[in-house]
Amino acid sequence: MLHTLSIRDFVIVDTIELEFSAGFSVLTGETGAGKSILIDALTLALGGRGDASVVREGAAKADITADFSVSDVAQAWLVANEFANDEGGALLRRVIDNAGRSKAYINGIPATAAQLRELGDMLVDIHGQHAHQSLLKSEAQRALLDGQATAREAGAEQDARQVAALHKRWRALVRQREEFETNAANVLYERERLEWQVGELEKLAAKPGEWTDITNEHSRLSHAASLLEGAQEALAIISEQEDHPIVSQLSALNQKLGKLVSVDAELQPIVDLIESSRIQLQESVYALNNYLDRVELDPERLHQLDARMEAMHSTARKFRVTPEELPEEHAKLSEKLQHLADASDIEGLLRQEAKIEAEYRAVAERLSDTRRAAALELGQAVTRAMQELSMTGGSFEIALHPCEPAAHGLEQVEFLVAGHAGTAPRSLAKVASGGELARIALAISVITSHATTTPTLIFDEVDSGIGGAVAEVVGRLLKRLGQGRQVLCVTHLPQVASQANQHFQVAKSTLDNGKTASRIDMLDAKARVEEVARMLGGLEITATTRKHARELLAI
Repeated sequence: MLHTLSIRDFVIVDTIELEFSAGFSVLTGETGAGKSILIDALTLALGGRGDASVVREGAAKADITADFSVSDVAQAWLVANEFANDEGGALLRRVIDNAGRSKAYINGIPATAAQLRELGDMLVDIHGQHAHQSLLKSEAQRALLDGQATAREAGAEQDARQVAALHKRWRALVRQREEFETNAANVLYERERLEWQVGELEKLAAKPGEWTDITNEHSRLSHAASLLEGAQEALAIISEQEDHPIVSQLSALNQKLGKLVSVDAELQPIVDLIESSRIQLQESVYALNNYLDRVELDPERLHQLDARMEAMHSTARKFRVTPEELPEEHAKLSEKLQHLADASDIEGLLRQEAKIEAEYRAVAERLSDTRRAAALELGQAVTRAMQELSMTGGSFEIALHPCEPAAHGLEQVEFLVAGHAGTAPRSLAKVASGGELARIALAISVITSHATTTPTLIFDEVDSGIGGAVAEVVGRLLKRLGQGRQVLCVTHLPQVASQANQHFQVAKSTLDNGKTASRIDMLDAKARVEEVARMLGGLEITATTRKHARELLAI
């Protein structure tokens, strides 16, 4: 449920702080006062699209904050997405600066607009003032029916998604098969070419890292004589030559200086350094001996490496890659060949097509069954509501026309209406007048809202095109809906406004700087009489209109 809404520097709003309660609340005001600004601001806080144009002229940024208590489902979402706090609830905030940059927050934690929308769908359901126009579109009719089916049968939403996914896979297989059938000769030629290329690379059998290994080994064997000569010369100088090798000289020097340490202790660090050098040189002697044991002249191995390097060079030139890239090229071409082999397997493709088609039809038919049950239930409910809305004898039906398999299933959805008793139902788009369409749309909105678990419902002038006794019925319907939900309604009808538990008035005022701003006030009993009287009689309020207003308000 929506508890508070804070709006700052939004369109023509300076600062507004509103508190809402449970039940049925209305917002009224003169045309152009900004009644729908509250809905627009809330929509922005719920992740709606916004740009710099929503920032009040002269302000740096628009800032909207909405505080909600949440259901178990929404709380679970907050926990799963790491937005939950110790206090519970959800504080949604949206900031848009005058350069069009947007920031979003959930419980003070930065979020994306998409996350606001995802959470907002669990908190608020908004029925716009042009909802009745969308009812004329087949896509909107199907979406509305599927929403009712989902409320009735939990698995319907998953079935609808699965139908779309399976249809996509099925069509992809059909296109793949048709493409092969059209270009069979080219595919076979390409397959033969790839088979030859893969065969060449398999014969070479180059391994990852092999080129680096053999080039290093080749370099070592090619220079083996020089390496042996250099290592032996170093070993002789350090420890093996007859004329004072370096290690022997260092040992002698160390012994001589060691005797002098007793005379001057300052020589000890120097003795330690010389001894360390002698030890390091002795270690190098061991290392050189080990190296000489490993390095050997091997002409035969060198010849083998020459042949292998030439083969890899030659193959790399053919495939226009470097020798290092040969293993990767082999893997890439093998994958292409496998894909082409799969794509040219007509029998295999046909089997896959049949399998996916069977899966698609099984889920689509289950979805059709759910839609039929929901269509019957919704049709009966709207028909009953039509009787209350001065369409006595009228009826509403939802037809499911079989169609070619599509992403949305096996049927087209069509809303049918009979405005009077004894007439056959016909397409809603063809027979409903503007007033009838508005009443039917309102009935559907109220009925489908009963089926959802969304705690807050908002109706933005959905009662346009309705008046007289019907308006009073609409008010009673919304008040009845407010007994189990929080309902907010922007309305211009006094009969609807009089049914509310909470009444807000939207009006324009002039600020000290001469600019126009919109304000919203919650009305007490006396102020409600004046506002309802204004809605009944226009600018000039008389004793008669006040009396009528009190009658509507039952005070």
